[in-house]
Amino acid sequence: MADEKKIIIDEDWKKQAQQEKEVLKEKEKAEKEKQAAEEPDAGERGPLPEVNLGSLINLLTTQALFSMGVLQVKGQENHPPDLQLAKYNIDMLGVLEEKTRGNLTEDEAAALSNTLNELRMGFVQIIGQGAPPAEEAPE
Repeated sequence: MADEKKIIIDEDWKKQAQQEKEVLKEKEKAEKEKQAAEEPDAGERGPLPEVNLGSLINLLTTQALFSMGVLQVKGQENHPPDLQLAKYNIDMLGVLEEKTRGNLTEDEAAALSNTLNELRMGFVQIIGQGAPPAEEAPE
């Protein structure tokens, strides 16, 4: 047993190491708070969706619905429909359908087709209700 090594633990060293850990935690916490204050939108928006065809369809659909006046931003004043912009977004989905024909899964093709049909019917319905058309952009 004389050859056995002894480990001596210095209690002061343990306290100092613990204090250093706490200081580092406080620094990390302060840095995170500072970063959150500089980027308030990052915490509010949540995670971004997966990058895929469904996300692109949802993006263009949301823009079209917003332009038709179907969607409103909570806390902001209501804006009149911009039917020209709505038509543009619907047409973009139409181009997407045309250019991807034959390259989509059955589910993707059905989702795109159904979304386009719903948007087109909604657009026609809004026009039928006499929504004021958006001003045409000067050429």
